[in-house]
Amino acid sequence: MSDTHHQETIELLTFRLGDQEYSLDIMCVREIRGWTKATPLPHAPSFMRGVINLRGTVLPVMDLSERLGLPPRSHSDRNVIIVVIHEETMTGLLVDAVSDIITLPKSDLQPPPEATSQGSSAVIKYLTLVDERMTRVLDLPNIVAFEQSDAA
Repeated sequence: MSDTHHQETIELLTFRLGDQEYSLDIMCVREIRGWTKATPLPHAPSFMRGVINLRGTVLPVMDLSERLGLPPRSHSDRNVIIVVIHEETMTGLLVDAVSDIITLPKSDLQPPPEATSQGSSAVIKYLTLVDERMTRVLDLPNIVAFEQSDAA
């Protein structure tokens, strides 16, 4: 019954955090914009950089490397904000640089091993090889839908 010539594919936007490759399903990406200094908000989690004005909309901006528990780094004008949407809520994800848009068969996506360090499996949905480099596919809902209790 199944047609082996028509494999289901997924388009991913790949980007860098430090020397590591990450990606997101392109369907949740609204736009990519240059770095804009965010206005900090009191009592926000440390990974929340603040908010920016996106054509009249207040857009919260999250430092994705800090959200993923990576070592803190300084930011520059070369950084970019990936504007993503999840359940009609837009969030800006601050990353080092956008790399590419790739299309690959969904069968190339592997779930991360169960033994990964605590919490990381919640934000990594799949692993895949892109040009011999291991790329992590992020689970967007788990990244943007953090609970306020996490900030305490």
